[in-house]
Amino acid sequence: MLDRLSSAPYPGVQLDTRRPARGQINSSQEVTRRSAKFQTSIWTYEYIQSLSSEYKEVMYKEQCLMLREKVRMMFKKMESEIHQLEFIDVLQRLGVAYQFPSEIRNILDNIYNTQTSKLKNNLYATSLKFRLLTQHGYTISTDVFVCFQDKRGNFEKCHSLYVEGMLALYESSFHSFEDEIILNEAIKFTSKCLKEYMLKDNRDAYISNLINHTLELPLHWRIPRWETQWFINVYESKQNMNPILLQFAKMDFNVVQSIYQEDLKQSSR
Repeated sequence: MLDRLSSAPYPGVQLDTRRPARGQINSSQEVTRRSAKFQTSIWTYEYIQSLSSEYKEVMYKEQCLMLREKVRMMFKKMESEIHQLEFIDVLQRLGVAYQFPSEIRNILDNIYNTQTSKLKNNLYATSLKFRLLTQHGYTISTDVFVCFQDKRGNFEKCHSLYVEGMLALYESSFHSFEDEIILNEAIKFTSKCLKEYMLKDNRDAYISNLINHTLELPLHWRIPRWETQWFINVYESKQNMNPILLQFAKMDFNVVQSIYQEDLKQSSR
């Protein structure tokens, strides 16, 4: 690497001042612009105005409201902390959490303000709790993961056998601040374990899809609306998925999309 640029000319080399230096153009020269040959955009005025969806009809919006109330009733049945966390996580990934702001806030407030937790030694629950609380603006220390490390600060290998815990910790580790050693170590540990899991002959297609997806790009870095569309399709393949919740997510996605289409049509006029 050069420490500085020399101002002395190269020995034996002289500039020809009779010619324009490279990058300079004479006024008599014709400028030719190269075409990048971009394809014509399909988003013409006519195409935008032709967008239509049956879900803009009132009947679908009413069905969506009915399903929303059924889902709202599910909050009352979520008694354990882990079930509450899992329910909120699924709502977020299905793109319908915005429909229940007060219910979600009340649950997270209660979990955050509870000093003792029966799940503090559960890596899956601790990781899910850390991610959800962090996403919603709560301050939570990374020290909650210390109990899963050995004296040298390495995550204990016994936890690698629990793939759901590895996946939850991997997703949580991307919510770290700069120079947070514990979560930086968590990324290395979990990514290795998850890659090793995918090399095995595993039978759980749902978990495998989630792992492949997050190793490609973590949840925290993805575009929410695109992620919602992807997760709805994956959630449908889950063995114990909630059919009412799935139906509501699909209905809400289509109704919201119809609203976006109408807004786009109006703004382009």
